Amino acid sequence: MMIEKETMPFQVWILTLAAFAIGTAEFVIAGILPQIAISLSITEGQAGYLISAYALAIVIGGPILTIYLARFNKKAVLTGLMLLFILGNILSALAPTYELLLVSRVIAGLVQGPFYGIGAVVATNLVSEKMAGRAVGQMFAGLTLANVLGVPAGTWISLQFGWQNTFLTVAAFGAVAMVFILMSIKSTGHGEAKNIKAQLMAFKNPMLLLSLAIMAFAWSGFMTLYGYIAPIAMHITGYGEDAVTWILVIVGLGLIIGNTIGSRSADKNLNKASLFWAVAMILSLVLVGLVIDNKILFVIAAFIFGIASFANVPAMQLRVMNHGGEGQELAATANISAFNLANAFGGILGGIVLDSSMGASMIPYAAIIVPMIGLLFIVKANKSPLNG
Repeated sequence: MMIEKETMPFQVWILTLAAFAIGTAEFVIAGILPQIAISLSITEGQAGYLISAYALAIVIGGPILTIYLARFNKKAVLTGLMLLFILGNILSALAPTYELLLVSRVIAGLVQGPFYGIGAVVATNLVSEKMAGRAVGQMFAGLTLANVLGVPAGTWISLQFGWQNTFLTVAAFGAVAMVFILMSIKSTGHGEAKNIKAQLMAFKNPMLLLSLAIMAFAWSGFMTLYGYIAPIAMHITGYGEDAVTWILVIVGLGLIIGNTIGSRSADKNLNKASLFWAVAMILSLVLVGLVIDNKILFVIAAFIFGIASFANVPAMQLRVMNHGGEGQELAATANISAFNLANAFGGILGGIVLDSSMGASMIPYAAIIVPMIGLLFIVKANKSPLNG
């Protein structure tokens, strides 16, 4: 099978579209939180827990489902996962109560871990060895695009047509991706399903566990702030709800820039990059807190926060992959779990602070507590003799 070196196969673009839909479903709550809270007569903190429910479904369901589904035909698995995703989002749109909305979020969230894990394997099999990294990178670009385009667009749809239509739109994107998966991805078996025992052995490596801990702790500051950017902008900074859409676009652009700079610096010097960007994210959160009541400075600080926080991600992921050994797939899925454990915790912490007497203006300061622990782990990992 000859593959031209320059072009990315159409199937990888389909996986990117699916990743975009899945990523948008996870993060879109950040923009539509006030509308959901009013509509279901709940607090904005409780609405924020919808992020945590989705993230926890990924944390727990991801690795278990990935191990279980690895033995089946990949085309059938990806199609089935997209079907579950579509159903979860339709249920979200139709949910009459907060409890049912929470359940629907868990259903949709179960899809992300195995889809990214198995999808990444399919993407690498579609291209030559040289392009493998770029194929996976391209698929995960769907996740970044979800923050830049999906979340603001979902917010706009919610403001114009109601939040239920945001979920229906996400389900529609999932449906398009599913049809193309059915049409364009070849039926491949599982190849040689890697021995689960061999994969689990990788977790005996203390550096892998430390790398996952860094991801879970250092990253948690992101969702504490990002998940509650709409209530902060509206209640504290003094923006109207229509402004939330473009504020999210600006933060999203920061995420893309951060991801690009972070990738380069992680390739250059992983230890330095992970320490530098973890400190930068903590400082950017303090900056947001200091200028929270100034409209112009708040948006500039939120943009800087976007850059600093996403510049962290490549270094954290590379660290996990470096220590994954035999268990690359499971390590990658565990990495997504650690990432979402941080998202779940950030969503809960931000919600608690928002509903407390401290209020929204304290969220950026609360967001630095856990990443400080992450910083200590990074210093420990950098000093370790095992840090190859």
